[in-house]
Amino acid sequence: MGEDISSLGTQSHPQRPTGHACVQSYLPMLDNSPGVYRMLDADSRVLYVGKARSLRKRVSNYANPNGHTARILRMISETASMMFLTTQTETEALLLEQNLIKQLKPHYNVLLRDDKSFPNILITGDHSFPELRKHRGARKAKGSYFGPFASAGAVNRTLNQLQKVFQLRSCSDATFDSRSRPCLLYQIKRCAGPCVGKITPEDYGDLVKDAERFLSGKSTNVQEELAAQMQEASDAMEFEKAAALRDRIRALTQVQSSQGINPRTVPEADVIALHMEGGQACVQVFFIRANQNWGNRDFYPRTGGGASETEVLQAFLGQFYDNKQPPRMILLSHDIEDRDLLAEALSAKLGRNVELAVPKRGEKAELVFNAARNARESLGRRMSESAAQGKLLKGVAEAFGLENPPNRIEVYDNSHIQGSHAVGGMIVAGPDGFLKSQYRKFNIKGDDLTPGDDFGMMREVLTRRFTRLLKEDPDRQSGAWPDLMLIDGGAGQVSAVEQALADIGVEDVPFIGVAKGVDRDHGKEEFHRPGAKRPFALQRNDPVLYFIQRLRDEAHRFAIGAHRQKRSKAMGLTKLDEVPGVGASRKRALLAHFGSAKAVSRAGLADLKAVDGISNALAETIYGFFHEKG
Repeated sequence: MGEDISSLGTQSHPQRPTGHACVQSYLPMLDNSPGVYRMLDADSRVLYVGKARSLRKRVSNYANPNGHTARILRMISETASMMFLTTQTETEALLLEQNLIKQLKPHYNVLLRDDKSFPNILITGDHSFPELRKHRGARKAKGSYFGPFASAGAVNRTLNQLQKVFQLRSCSDATFDSRSRPCLLYQIKRCAGPCVGKITPEDYGDLVKDAERFLSGKSTNVQEELAAQMQEASDAMEFEKAAALRDRIRALTQVQSSQGINPRTVPEADVIALHMEGGQACVQVFFIRANQNWGNRDFYPRTGGGASETEVLQAFLGQFYDNKQPPRMILLSHDIEDRDLLAEALSAKLGRNVELAVPKRGEKAELVFNAARNARESLGRRMSESAAQGKLLKGVAEAFGLENPPNRIEVYDNSHIQGSHAVGGMIVAGPDGFLKSQYRKFNIKGDDLTPGDDFGMMREVLTRRFTRLLKEDPDRQSGAWPDLMLIDGGAGQVSAVEQALADIGVEDVPFIGVAKGVDRDHGKEEFHRPGAKRPFALQRNDPVLYFIQRLRDEAHRFAIGAHRQKRSKAMGLTKLDEVPGVGASRKRALLAHFGSAKAVSRAGLADLKAVDGISNALAETIYGFFHEKG
């Protein structure tokens, strides 16, 4: 790991000639130590990050003007300086390289742009009646984890099916503790009703064990045992119990049939296939766990200006598993240069052996072939969509007088109810469509704003957005600066935005106000330019108009969703949330003991001290808080 490096050496020579001569000048200073090198341009921007078993040998390769691809020659020609970090082992260099690539995002490196965590299923282990729920992030909670699943949708479908089969509760501990009668899930046979004693802890424990065995790949055993139990119940003339078991078997059969490909000889693996075409790449990842297919995801890494298939796949693997737990086996469509080295690094991370294989025959090869076909088809669809998107962006440039088609369009909208719970939303679109990882919401904080002042809200949002941009990227090198902004509103909104940007010294970002126009009707939108006396419109059948409508509607949807989330959260707050020292667990304990926040506010000091988990000092704080509040 990069943080385990015990010996670091850094060298920088900013005033040197560029190109091969620059690279050549570093050779006398290098030895055969493993490490990581950075190539920088004349403005000290990082062009490329690489790792080497021997820094001297790797740099000497770049110093040789022959035998390089056009991409590498361009990179060398732009190099004005280099930096070096030495490591103890090549494995450390590999891990440090991937960390630096993700941090610095160099132009000539392959970069995995979508690197979110994947959801898991968790059966909690800190309650006498465990909860079945979706989990994302660090595995801090006690319990049994099963995953990863390819998407939240895949998890939700599986959870829905598991509820039908095993009837485990999905409510939170606080809801469970406060129930006095069964909920709707019990009525529709999706929960066994443990909250009100409809099932014993022992019988519920058996359901939990069955669910864990099923998620561990032992579904056949579970099904056979359920069939035996159904026969016993039928023989004993317990027909209601037999019918319930029959329904569970049917649901279990439906789960198995809906999973699609379930390999017999591959209990645990990630199947990773790459397809490249036209300078673009798609990597398809299938998740196989417990001999079950838990979904697939496609990724579109940046190819670094023309990297080879081997380079793209190797870089993808290093960055993909940087924050994820690898499986015991990874099946690849292409071999990579450092397969053994990467396997060693992943094995150290997992604490057990991880195998990277490129299968040529059998079921494993069929899995890879299927993933490769999906990658090819996904990339074809994406390239087709990108071509259409490119035409739309070109049309946007022509319609709004831009010099070039915009690579980044930001659309802003506000949402509130008479000024309460006001939220500003920003969505982003570009050549690849909507960039949802770039969406942002802004909780309106202005205490001096008049409730419902849309102009003031927009000024606050834009001021915060561009003040941060000026601080984090004053040279506009990160790609985070918009080429065009669309503001939901007319002349008043445009004037407010123009003034806000002028106040912070940003006057070269083009923006347009999009107003509903006559009768607030789709197709009659009017567009307002800053400084223009009159708005203008586009033809009703213009594809650019439909594109702008989609952008505005997406911004509206996102802002409304953020507002509803904020309002819902506020509705769940009580006076207890304002008491110093009362967090979520103590709040649950107080509500469980007294029944409501109002009852807590009326409780005496002795009663507060009697609550489990509430110390004498905290009880006095709570009592004093409500006493002072009257």
